[in-house]
Amino acid sequence: MKNIAILGSTGSIGRNTLEVIAQNRGRFRVVAMSAGSNIDLFEQQIKTFSPNLAVMADTAAAYALSKRFSKRVGGIEILSGAEGVNRVAGHADADFVISAIAGSAGLLPTITAIRAGKTVGIANKEALVMAGDIIMKEAKKNKVNIIPVDSEHSAVSQCIEGRNSAEIRRIILTASGGPFINKTKNALKNIKAKDALRHPNWSMGRKITIDSATLMNKGLEVIEACRLFDLPPEKVDVLIHPQSIIHSLVEFKDRSCLAQLSMPDMRGPIAYALSYPERLAEPIPGLELEKIGSLTFRKPDHDMFPCLSYAYEAMKTGGTAPAVLNAANEIAVYAFLENKIGFNDIPAVIRKTVESHTALLAPDLNDVLEADRWAREKAEHYVKELGI
Repeated sequence: MKNIAILGSTGSIGRNTLEVIAQNRGRFRVVAMSAGSNIDLFEQQIKTFSPNLAVMADTAAAYALSKRFSKRVGGIEILSGAEGVNRVAGHADADFVISAIAGSAGLLPTITAIRAGKTVGIANKEALVMAGDIIMKEAKKNKVNIIPVDSEHSAVSQCIEGRNSAEIRRIILTASGGPFINKTKNALKNIKAKDALRHPNWSMGRKITIDSATLMNKGLEVIEACRLFDLPPEKVDVLIHPQSIIHSLVEFKDRSCLAQLSMPDMRGPIAYALSYPERLAEPIPGLELEKIGSLTFRKPDHDMFPCLSYAYEAMKTGGTAPAVLNAANEIAVYAFLENKIGFNDIPAVIRKTVESHTALLAPDLNDVLEADRWAREKAEHYVKELGI
């Protein structure tokens, strides 16, 4: 029996994780979980999985939840706030922590889990973008295994397992291209949030769905791949693959390639991470290539979707540049979702913020957090400047 703690149980990754666990009750037990502010769903999850510890990051939501429960319900401790979330991350009974808090808020809990010696299934790409060097050094120091949950990075790790990293010529991350890959650049000016939230292949949270539409999600994944697999950005390529069947490819120095294929279903990489080094039986539907027919690929249009280029540039700059890129993107995306700026203003806010920053090239954790704070403030300024 493997004991699981989940950071971000009410988000897309958290819900899928609990679904996989529910199908494998004899193998996994939830001992702790945290959520943001979704009271109704979190209450249901607590009743279904009976963790020892349940935490809501939002104190107002936690207070409302406490009205529905006594302080302890059947041995379940209910807490709130950042300190409570860190309690989940470092829970004494947890063997494995799923890091699925969206955005920069997931950074400190992820580091807490690593310092507590937990195996970490990392779905929070923003933490790796902001402070990947710090995270990987902490993992090495604490002898912690980091298992990627993003489908692309899970695919890469499956392709390179047991192989000499010196034999890797490059890795290729695939991208569906999002809902606007076949539109003209001019047509993007009139895109509304409701249009951008209709992803053709994946069911995901609101922010990551917008990131997919701008290709910033793939840009963040390029940085994530560099961090996880210790590769320079020149060895990480991106291809548009609308069918989302091949999740990544690894090309070796002899020019042979290995690829990982499956249906686009996040329960697949989640199940792989939870059960590693074993595999679970049929967590997702099987692949029927004869029905799919053809698989197509093309290069991304960096002019139409400049966020991908911005991510490469930030990774090449290094230091605090990726943290600033990530923070500016978060501010811009939520401003777009709130109809404060247009779709094409998202890359504009990011570009202006990154260009205003002088990167610190050997940051510690406090430097990264300060860069994140600075970038949010700067990006908010540009949102007001560009606002509709």
